[in-house]
Parts: sequence; structure tokens; C-alpha cells
Amino acid sequence: MMAINRYRLKALAKTNKNAKRTERLLEDLDPLIGTILLGNNLVNIFASSIATILAIKLWGDGSVILASLALTFIILVFAETTPKTFAAKNPEKIALPASIVIEAFIQIFKPFVWLIAQLSQGILAILGIKEKSDTGDISSEELKMVVNDAKPIIASNYQKMLLNIIDLEKVKVEDIMIPRHELISIDTSKPDEIIKQLQRTQHTRLLTYDTSSNNITGVLHMRNVVNLYAKDAFSVENVLALIRKPYFVPEGTSLAHQLKHFQMQKRRLGLVVDEYGEIRGLIVLEDILEEIVGQFTSNQNESIDEVIKQEDGSYLVDPRVSIRELNALLNTNLSVDKAKTLNGLILEELQSIPKRDVSIKIDNILIDIIQITDRTIKLVKLTKIDPS
Repeated sequence: MMAINRYRLKALAKTNKNAKRTERLLEDLDPLIGTILLGNNLVNIFASSIATILAIKLWGDGSVILASLALTFIILVFAETTPKTFAAKNPEKIALPASIVIEAFIQIFKPFVWLIAQLSQGILAILGIKEKSDTGDISSEELKMVVNDAKPIIASNYQKMLLNIIDLEKVKVEDIMIPRHELISIDTSKPDEIIKQLQRTQHTRLLTYDTSSNNITGVLHMRNVVNLYAKDAFSVENVLALIRKPYFVPEGTSLAHQLKHFQMQKRRLGLVVDEYGEIRGLIVLEDILEEIVGQFTSNQNESIDEVIKQEDGSYLVDPRVSIRELNALLNTNLSVDKAKTLNGLILEELQSIPKRDVSIKIDNILIDIIQITDRTIKLVKLTKIDPS
């Protein structure tokens, strides 16, 4: 009963009466366990009494100890170890038909089981132990174990996607956002330069601001600008009319919630803001989907440019790369708790801007500083160290 797979039992219960009965019995464990223990102890004590009486009548008082040892051996082998091991390895074969008998005994011994349960709870209450209600909720870690155990029936790529979906609640928008300093925006307060800025851009979406880059006014989609060209209606006024109001996302929002918000708001991107309303970066729907299914082809070249493998097995890395992306590319396990980029992780470890040719070891990764400026690190070399 206890070894049976609950998920398979739930599936069998739709077509099998015995499985449905077994599932019903397992929903309330107190009478089930109480009845089984009552019957088990009753039979064992009864068998012990019979063995003692028979031993005294056949071989005298001195044979009681031998009879007890012999009965203990018989019970352990034939009534405990062997049948329970067999049942644990074949739970459906035993539990489903046995549910008929057990349900009948539960009804017969119900008053005795209830009385024993009340006495037990009373004693536990005196000892200060309160009964905890089991809600039956399954944690994310337990759910991940279920997915991992389903390897024979779920393809590895689908299994990885399911695990990524479970982890969406743990990942925050700031973990995968495009940092503020990497965002491309155009100044709408200078109409004469708007066309030049649009001609230079290589992005499909642009942020717009008025006079100051901190005064974000909206988002402009280049597809709509191209449509203006197609309709021969291109003008600065028509371009400005295409600007869509910005959509702000609070820092700390989980990817699971943000994916739902994007769907409800019919949005594809949002500006991540901190508690003071300052813009920290940009979160895009495609980035959330990549957390589930892996990188899309359109973004793979960017990752390759940021991480270049060398002949000696090391990697030249742009330290602005996110740690999550680096972990995925190099199969490493660098922490994302304190910093989101490799540059931030290095500065967090050193507590200062390092000099060139400085090396630092984090976990099993040796990081050599190759290029720096006065304010930030420009290029590093990563070497994976064998833990052994």
C-alpha cells in the first residue's frame, strides 16, 4: 500500500475499481494503518500464545524459550521480510486485490481503531506533540525528482524543458535582463537627428527618450517604421506617433509571474525598475522563453562572440556576459546570488577594480584579467580546473 506509485495509481483509478478503492484508502491513512497494525499484532500475539501452550504440553516448561526463538524466526522470514519485500517490489499486484479485504476489515474494526486512535492522540497531547495536518502539497524539489525519475518515458529535451519551467519561479527578471548601459535609445527632442539614428540602428526595438536618457518616453518598433516606408508615409511626425508607452516591471519579479503578465498585457518587453523607479534594464519575452527551451538560433552568434574557446582549452570572455548564460555555455556552476554578470562577480570577490594580469580563482574556475580600463574589466580568460 505505501510503496505503490501514487501518480500511476491515480491514472489506474480512472479505469480500475480496485485502484480507485486503494486510492480512497490511502487518502485517510489513520484507519488504514490502524486496522493493519491491529490485525498484525493480534495474529502475532495469538500465534505466540498458541506456540507457548503447544511447547509446554509437548516438551514441558523448558521448551518455551526454544519455541519463542523458533516462532520469531518463522515470523521474520515467512510473515515479515519475505512477503513485505515481495509486496514492495510488486505493489500493484498485491495492493489492488488486497484493498477489498482491507476495506472490509476497516469497517469491522472501525470502533476499535477509532478508540485506539483517540487514546494515542490523547497520550501525544499530554507529551506536547500536536497532530500536523498534511495538505498533500508537493514542493518544487519533489516535483523535479518526479520529472527526473520519468527519464524512460520523457525525452531528455522535454525533460530539461519541464525542469526549466519548474525553476522559473526562482529566477528573477534582473537575472536575465539586458543591462541599462547596453540599451539603445533615440532622442525624440531632436527631430532632425531621428532619421539618422534610425538609419544607424541594428535593433528591431528602440527606446525613446526626451532630452535626457533617464526620461524614457516609450518603445519604437522598427517593423512599424518600415511599414511607413512601404506606405510612402514616412515622416518624423508619423514615426513619433508610433511610439508606444513604456511598460514597467518591478525588480524582483519572478519569470513565472512576468510571463503571465506579458500574456495578460499583450506585451513582449518591459523596463525593469528598482524601488526608486530608476531603470535597471530591459526584459524581453524571448529571453524568458529561452530560459525554458534554450537559446534560439538568432541569439547563438551573440553568445559565441562573448565566449571564444582557445586551442589550450581556455576561453576568452567578455565579462559583461551574464553568469547564467556563462554557466549554460561552459557547464559551470558560478553563483548568481550576489552578481548577475561575470564582471560583477569578479568585482564582488576582489572588492576593487583589479589590475591587468591579476588572476582570481572562483570555485573551479581560474580567471585571468587580460584587458581593463579605469572603470571596468574589458576581457578575461577563463580556465576550468579539474577538481581532483
